[in-house]
Amino acid sequence: MLNTTSYPADSNPGARPLIIAPGLFGSARNWNAIAKRLSADRPVIALDMRNHGDSFWDDDHSYQAMAGDIAEVIEANGGVADVLGHSMGGKAAMTLALTQPQLVAHLIVADIAPENYDHGDNHSALIEAMQGMDIADLTSRSAADERLGEQVFDPGTRAFLLQSLVLRDGPPRWKFNLAALKANMDDILGWPEALEGKQFDGPTLFLSGADSHYVRPEMHDRIRGFFPQARFEEIDNAGHWLHAEKPREFEADVARFLNSAS
Repeated sequence: MLNTTSYPADSNPGARPLIIAPGLFGSARNWNAIAKRLSADRPVIALDMRNHGDSFWDDDHSYQAMAGDIAEVIEANGGVADVLGHSMGGKAAMTLALTQPQLVAHLIVADIAPENYDHGDNHSALIEAMQGMDIADLTSRSAADERLGEQVFDPGTRAFLLQSLVLRDGPPRWKFNLAALKANMDDILGWPEALEGKQFDGPTLFLSGADSHYVRPEMHDRIRGFFPQARFEEIDNAGHWLHAEKPREFEADVARFLNSAS
């Protein structure tokens, strides 16, 4: 089963849990502050997706496989959960809701749509930069940042990726299965054809960054074809990483949706 980080509820410990599925290159650790705050009203379980963090590595990185991973966590934690997924994790959450709707009470999809995207070169370039980076002699985060900066010029992106570089307890290593992620990039950017025609009738929130292009108005009709109860909300002055850029606004929107949809 996936590696999980649990946040017991401050109140109402018997409430239905909220599962958080991070995006590509993300981990449960990235969601620590948000998960803690959302656990004020309900238990929260943040995941390391397969080939990320401390979860297992596997050549299969399909959305069907990732949905199955989330299903195992839900089945081990009461059998029904609210599910929040960002980007890649959002597609995995949508896949789960469409194929095993009995496990999902409420669905929150953060800045992604059931669409095929075409920006794979950007992600593949990051993978190649990490694969090509000599990490064997690294002993400090600053040295790692300087070395990764030779290929990855944005400081925020470097800081995000370097959260998954381990410099202690043995030789330096990435917590990503970079080979599997690169090999599956087309599937990660795509949307499974097998899901066409399926529907999830439960309450669903598509929460997006107003400055992001991942969920556009012209996609709404297609989204409603899969999720008839879909609501659409945007966070001002936020892009694709809306939960990191505007965490308090993100938490408030998620909590309001879950409380109103209960």
